[in-house]
Amino acid sequence: MEYTIRDVLSKDPVLERLIQEHGVPALEKRNGSPFEALVRSIIGQQLSGAAATTIRNRLFELYGDAAVCPSAQQIRDTAPEKLQKIGVSRQKATYLYALADAYCRDESRFERFHTLSDNDITQYLVSIKGIGEWTVHMFLLFYLGREDILPTGDLGVRKGMMKVYDLPELPQSSTMTRIAAPWQPYRSFGTLLMWRALDSINPIAK
Repeated sequence: MEYTIRDVLSKDPVLERLIQEHGVPALEKRNGSPFEALVRSIIGQQLSGAAATTIRNRLFELYGDAAVCPSAQQIRDTAPEKLQKIGVSRQKATYLYALADAYCRDESRFERFHTLSDNDITQYLVSIKGIGEWTVHMFLLFYLGREDILPTGDLGVRKGMMKVYDLPELPQSSTMTRIAAPWQPYRSFGTLLMWRALDSINPIAK
């Protein structure tokens, strides 16, 4: 499998050189339920990793254990003031309630995500208040481990692409899609390489 992925990605000479330095990155799926993964994503929106972890732990501790995500019903039953007291903004509390409501209405759909297409999952999740395309892309990439995800709205991927392709400015979605076209159907691995490139190499495009 790794050889096949490497063979496809190496059609792009820039990625070929990144792979020579880093290898093909592993795409590791995270544990937990789809509901928990989306709760974590909402909490983490526009926060540093450390701040998101602190607030997430406080949220989980409200229900007894910092390592265990509360159920959708537990979140629905929690007063907004209680969430705000632990650092969850009013807006994010609204998003958590919207997610919990959607889960309680159609739990089976969430549990079937692994059988649905990327497009079907995206169309459904973005209909829930507070879940946008970036959140869905992170969910598809890190929770479901989907192999062909290009998060065009992610600043880190945009910066990485600007750096390694020596672009004059941050690329827009159309430019990113064009550059990543040769990576298909393994754009997730190119995405991971863009993040790695930010911290480790100089621009190498010719």
